Amino acid sequence: MTPPPATATPAPPRTPASAPALPADRHTLRRAARRVLLRNWTGAATVPSHGLYPHQWSWDSAFIAIGLRHLSPLRAQRELETLLGAQWGDGRVPHIVFNPAVPLDAYFPSPDFWRSSTAGAAAGAPRGLETSGIVQPPVHALAAWLVHRADPALSGGRGFLARVYPRLVAWHRYLTEQRDLGGGGLAAIVHPWEPGMDNSPCWDRPLARVEPTPPGAFRRADLDHGAAADRPTDLDYGRYVRLATDYRDRGYRDGTTTLRTPGPAFAVEDPGVNALLIASEHALAEIATALGTDPAPHRHRARALTSALLERLWDQGAGQFLCRDLIAGKLLPERSAAGLLPLLVPDLPRAVVRTLLDTARGTHFGLGTTVRLLPSYDLRGPAFDRHRYWRGPAWSNVNWLMERALRRHGERAAADALRTAILDAAAASGFAEYVDPYTAEGRGTRDFSWTAALALDLLAAPGPGGDDDRAGTVRDGEGER
Repeated sequence: MTPPPATATPAPPRTPASAPALPADRHTLRRAARRVLLRNWTGAATVPSHGLYPHQWSWDSAFIAIGLRHLSPLRAQRELETLLGAQWGDGRVPHIVFNPAVPLDAYFPSPDFWRSSTAGAAAGAPRGLETSGIVQPPVHALAAWLVHRADPALSGGRGFLARVYPRLVAWHRYLTEQRDLGGGGLAAIVHPWEPGMDNSPCWDRPLARVEPTPPGAFRRADLDHGAAADRPTDLDYGRYVRLATDYRDRGYRDGTTTLRTPGPAFAVEDPGVNALLIASEHALAEIATALGTDPAPHRHRARALTSALLERLWDQGAGQFLCRDLIAGKLLPERSAAGLLPLLVPDLPRAVVRTLLDTARGTHFGLGTTVRLLPSYDLRGPAFDRHRYWRGPAWSNVNWLMERALRRHGERAAADALRTAILDAAAASGFAEYVDPYTAEGRGTRDFSWTAALALDLLAAPGPGGDDDRAGTVRDGEGER
């Protein structure tokens, strides 16, 4: 179908032609995905891409480990262990772990901006390792559980779960206690980079309160590797830098439940972050059971988080979950794919599930009706841009999560169609970072690690309606056991 102009409101949805079959040569696609992961492996972790993202990123590593388990369960375990080795004393898992061998000017904000080992000393930042001071969505316990299931004997022999479990518990405790800035039981974000959907239009209103750092005060390395039309604007970047600077200068201290001054200028409860926290609490319950530890606290916390999610972020009129601006004290009206990710939560009321499915297929997201891949933002929203970072493009990790959610709720045909669409886009785009939701044209960088990793995971399914966890590994002589 012909897409609308980048900023225009799309035409009413049309039913697309039948989705094509999975790539004819699955083996070729699998080997291509493996080559990306082998090339991007640094010896202890995987970079998202060597040019644009030359360090280790937090939720990237979780998704990468999910795919790596089919190539090398040992390497998948190391991926998560390396990330968790950079955990701060207060429990936070930083969103970037910096490689000291990479030049400072290769990425901004660089280690000398964050100054984690000094500015974050009071919060327990590692002394001999530089990281950022903010976080990303908590996919890690889910990833750890899936990695364990790929080779339980190897995992047990290395004591993998026993070593990562206390770190994951501390990570979730940080989010549920120190980041409950609204006092309503949900984790809050204090920077637009934290929910992973960095440039979402959901942040436009709260960011408007932030005085930006002047563009001349910093140099954006991202534009050396990506087109300006695909990336955040200089104005947005200036606001990101201001928020990060202020957070650093507060010693990376989080606000209080009353958001007293000095506190964050940006504080939002995001449904995607909290849905992934709930899914990972359920995974922690499975890990606890495997270790012979009581899973009840994790199940109790998952239920409490689910209740808070419904109470604070569900909007029946919108037909989805919305973000809550804690500074303004109200829900934000913008619709993003994050508001559909609570479909991952196993204990949602059936009526809420039905409404979310209708919204996903309706005019705002058009999944399976107007587009084959879930866009990151409302197709009919005034800020929709099918090319610009998180303002409309489709991302493989969000679609992987949606595929899993659809399968969880018995939507097997829709899940199979989405799986096919993800693989087709990965193959056609050269494992692009993100794609145009209408044409699947690749945008951003290529040979992107989580795109390749999640393609590997989807390829590991035995066929339409296959194993939800895809726990079995696939080995054909490549990689390391």
